[in-house]
Amino acid sequence: MKKSELKKLVSEYKSLQLKLAKRDSARNHTVLKKLDEIKHRYFHETGNDLESDLKLNAKDTT
Repeated sequence: MKKSELKKLVSEYKSLQLKLAKRDSARNHTVLKKLDEIKHRYFHETGNDLESDLKLNAKDTT
């Protein structure tokens, strides 16, 4: 997987997280499934956890 494809996965994950935060999470089973699929693909491609990588990147930029 190319870096650009990984960036798309991360941006899609972030946008779904925002969508989930704006709505009631208990009703959004499809959004939760998509988030799990993205996390799984990211882990499969990189060997790292997506959420921990995002936290590390956030700390590096501050």
